[in-house]
Amino acid sequence: MKLALFGRGGMGAVLAERARAAGHEIGATLTSADAAKNGDQLAALLRGHDAAIDFSTADAVLAHATACARARVPLVEGTTGWRDRERSVLAAVEADGGALVYGANFSIGANLFFRLATRAAELFRGFPEYDPFIEEAHHAAKRDAPSGTALRLRDILGGASGRVIPVASTRAGHIPGTHRVGFDSPADQITLEHTARSRDGFAAGALLAAAWIVKRRGVFTFDEVVDDMLATVRR
Repeated sequence: MKLALFGRGGMGAVLAERARAAGHEIGATLTSADAAKNGDQLAALLRGHDAAIDFSTADAVLAHATACARARVPLVEGTTGWRDRERSVLAAVEADGGALVYGANFSIGANLFFRLATRAAELFRGFPEYDPFIEEAHHAAKRDAPSGTALRLRDILGGASGRVIPVASTRAGHIPGTHRVGFDSPADQITLEHTARSRDGFAAGALLAAAWIVKRRGVFTFDEVVDDMLATVRR
């Protein structure tokens, strides 16, 4: 694949290295300055790519999604912190017949963790003495709190229990991304935990999503990509 990348930060560097190692070509690498261009200018820079992957900033997501849709370049949106603009972003993609995969977390391990949390919430639903909770911790430079992953876990546990789930967030030092789901009772406590050791897992998931969405049209979640992969394994 020929890939366009949004963002030159640490995640972009890991993604580019992994993509090249897998035999993919990196075409345009776009920065926040490019996002300031008008939609047609940005779309012109994107044409000719098989897919684009975005790990930039929440404020740039709408411009990136709109330009990709106009250029007919499928977009993998890995940026977090833009849930308040989700409706506008999805509408822009659909209006121009684009293609988008987005998700709270592109780590394959984290997405399997979501499924474990879902099953745990279902099991504890019949036992109200167990209070569900979520704890998450990240390095000091992470801007959004709670994280997109924590918000997704809150939706999962809240949907199963009908309760408002508390989320505790920590931003300090160089903590790797850690998410813990717990169920606490007077008698005992059960916890599930996912810790990201590096950015490599997010890059692997983003590249998987990029390969999956090529030649597709429409809006998809990374859940659908993982479900498709799981269905293939079961077959």
